[in-house]
Amino acid sequence: MKLRKELKLRQIGKDYIIVEPGQDKVDLSKVYTLNETAAWLWQQLHPQEFSKEDMVEKLLEEYEVSEEQASKDVQKLLDVFIAQNLLDKNYK
Repeated sequence: MKLRKELKLRQIGKDYIIVEPGQDKVDLSKVYTLNETAAWLWQQLHPQEFSKEDMVEKLLEEYEVSEEQASKDVQKLLDVFIAQNLLDKNYK
């Protein structure tokens, strides 16, 4: 799978948001927020192709967390990416 390449991660204070650049007007319905860990993972993955296993591996390398917990967290994040249409539809 792959994150949509046109999306941009921005940090505003302690908050991380994903925006769709090129909008003529600011459309807050198309701004997505991430926590610090999810934003870090986004930066690690964007814009290359990756798998769920790649995501889990990156979390295990960076954070002191069990593989089981990393896998659960990754699945929750992937569910958000899918629900918010943040993945490139050309990749599965």
